[in-house]
Amino acid sequence: MAEPHDLTALEQAAAIVRGELTSVDLVEHCLDRVAALGDTVGAFVTVTPDLARQAARAADAAPVQGRGPLHGVPTAIKDLTLTAGVRTTFGSAAFADFVPPVDADVVRFIKAAGLVSLGKTTTSELGCSLYSEGRVAPPARNPWQLAYTAGGSSGGAAAAVAAGLVPIAQGSDGGGSLRIPASLCGLIGYKPSRGLVSGGPLGSGAFGLPTSGPLGRTVADVAALLDVMAVPVPGEPYLPPPAPPGGYLAVARRAEPGRLRIGRFTTPMLADEPVHPDCVAAVDRATALLTAAGHEVVEVPPPLGPQAWPLFEIIWYVLALAPVPPQREAELLPLTRLLRARGATVSAGALAATLGELQAQVRLGAARTAGCDLLLCPTLAAPQAPVGWFTADGDPAADFDRQRRFSPYCAIFNVTGDPSVSLPVGATTDGLPVGVLLTGRYGDDARLIATAAQLEHASDGWDRHPAIWRAVDSANVNGDGAGRSPS
Repeated sequence: MAEPHDLTALEQAAAIVRGELTSVDLVEHCLDRVAALGDTVGAFVTVTPDLARQAARAADAAPVQGRGPLHGVPTAIKDLTLTAGVRTTFGSAAFADFVPPVDADVVRFIKAAGLVSLGKTTTSELGCSLYSEGRVAPPARNPWQLAYTAGGSSGGAAAAVAAGLVPIAQGSDGGGSLRIPASLCGLIGYKPSRGLVSGGPLGSGAFGLPTSGPLGRTVADVAALLDVMAVPVPGEPYLPPPAPPGGYLAVARRAEPGRLRIGRFTTPMLADEPVHPDCVAAVDRATALLTAAGHEVVEVPPPLGPQAWPLFEIIWYVLALAPVPPQREAELLPLTRLLRARGATVSAGALAATLGELQAQVRLGAARTAGCDLLLCPTLAAPQAPVGWFTADGDPAADFDRQRRFSPYCAIFNVTGDPSVSLPVGATTDGLPVGVLLTGRYGDDARLIATAAQLEHASDGWDRHPAIWRAVDSANVNGDGAGRSPS
């Protein structure tokens, strides 16, 4: 018999409409799972049970007329995202007691849509790394195999969804931070086109690299949360692409992208790095499924190559220069301090020149792939990485280089601003998830979502779960790898 957490986000909302469940029922069920498993998988920095129960009661009391498709559904907010009245640490001990006075725009929209946040999910410090192992929460672990990382910087969000603590979660992606955890944890992580989701009310746009986006178990759930997030806000620095008729959920449900020309490559872009055979095999499987669906899949050169890395890393150093109280700089992790020290040496002129050269590289890359509607490549160069692997030798410079080699694909599409999604198409020989990256043209989110949904149907669905999914409490969870077999 299905448990409430077995239902997708849309199914949970439909059960509320039918009177089979209430938002309070779902929130209590999810809070019980958070209490049992949250620390085991390192999903949450801060849990807000009282606020969640209050919001669930309000959701149940709201008029039925006008409710959206995710009304009353539990969710969670990434700890990099401002949430009024709730501790928001940005993954850092330097902000361990910070409570923002305002909500980020996406948090306002999530609340207005009737979703109920259970708290703040684990992230990397200031979003600087692709793993979530800091000093304010347990490390985010992959529910499929607890010895492995859930990734970052939206690692806690991925751990929460993959372990069945919430059905869907908000995250953000500045260099792969939604897509990397999605690939590791067998989920769908969607980075929207630049400007589609507001980054307000604070911040300068960070050169357009980061954006909020949804992370979930099905394309329809992800599309529904994207509809919630994608509300135009006056004053945003990037013009949002127009929404499709009926919204992105309607597009996902139709799953009709038309016949497409899809460019495929497996050569890494930001590093000259061998690609694991399981990652190539996942691209091969996606190629076969897309071809069977009627699309033309052709080999293309990657849009950019390792020559773009020195440009990207300069921008990443500067992005690490988020305001930190001077008296608390010593509380930052070694990697964060290294990135900030390097960023402090970049002059305004050097930054402007870097941005200009990077844009020139983007234009050349766009010309190389101009005949393609979508691009297909691996999400990562390796399927998984153990917790502690990036920091193993204690050298932050080596840590940063390992990250580049592990994830040499995702960040390019933050530079271009194109919509990009990691889809759990593949698996390792021992059953762990492997993602592929499908990327669309800027502003063409609708076609990308339709193709992702079509690929999901061709794969007989991706809503599969690790063994920890069935754990009743943390005492039943085996930390040596309770998650190799899908339920």
